[in-house]
Amino acid sequence: MTQIEDPTVTLARLLDTNIQVVKDNGSLADICVTTEWVNRELLKDVDGQVTVGLDHSEDQKLGFSANLRRRVGIARVKIWVVDRAGFAGKQIRNKLREEVNRVVREKRTKPNQTVYNYINVGAGSDSHKAYYAGSASELAPDAAEWTEFSAEQYEQLWQSDETRFSYGQSEDAQYSFLLFRIKVESNRNVVKKAVLKFEGYGDAPAGNGVTVKAWNFEASEWQNMQTATGNDDETVTVTLESSIQDYIDSDGYVYLLARTTNPSDGASQAVIHCDYVECLVVVEGICYVDIVSYRDIDDVRLKPYIWCTEFAVKSWLFEEVTVT
Repeated sequence: MTQIEDPTVTLARLLDTNIQVVKDNGSLADICVTTEWVNRELLKDVDGQVTVGLDHSEDQKLGFSANLRRRVGIARVKIWVVDRAGFAGKQIRNKLREEVNRVVREKRTKPNQTVYNYINVGAGSDSHKAYYAGSASELAPDAAEWTEFSAEQYEQLWQSDETRFSYGQSEDAQYSFLLFRIKVESNRNVVKKAVLKFEGYGDAPAGNGVTVKAWNFEASEWQNMQTATGNDDETVTVTLESSIQDYIDSDGYVYLLARTTNPSDGASQAVIHCDYVECLVVVEGICYVDIVSYRDIDDVRLKPYIWCTEFAVKSWLFEEVTVT
């Protein structure tokens, strides 16, 4: 049974995955988002911290039976930036304030949705990984035959821009495979839906085509097959809803397999091309957020100054509660 995710965890992840603050030198600011209180030691090493905590929650009964309920919560989202030598703390705080406003407003109807992709992922990443192999049969994710992408090859997955990674081999009766490991940050027990997307195509002597599947850990096999038959980029989608916990392991990993639909004939290659991969994850929990108000609460009594802004953010979720 799918559990409800803590609203503060959902909101913190929404901010963490979408906030982007650009400093005056053109680089991205290092912003830490947590559900804990402000960490003054941490502020020495990062450009800013955003903390998310629950202020209060209200339970609203909908209908005469009160079976359908709406849980309305108010979260306190605080921005913390400390002045230090050569660092314009107030300016970063002001930019971060605008980013929190932007993210919450733009994502207000889908705070429980997170898109995972390979942007800025490189070799040796401890989150998402990608591999290639040639084989006559479908390999398990832990098979020794897989070879990880190089740093340059990972860059070809960063954007949907027709800069593709291609792998081909000409062993008779062997298919060309790609394997994608995606790290889901949410506990698998709160995930209610995952949508895996592969953008690319395959070609082989017997014809064009790509076949895509997801790994079922409970059954120890590739399932939910989807195919495409074109000779140019197509988006092939695998949607997981039923028994979705079977497709996410205890460490939060989801595996996607893509292969040429047809094998090599020993003379000509079977080649698989990939432009982009992503995984959309939807959790059970809050389905709406919005800004209620915000105010600056700077502390400039002593140096270094602490530039702080506090937001009140409203969220809600719906529950079906049956009397037992």
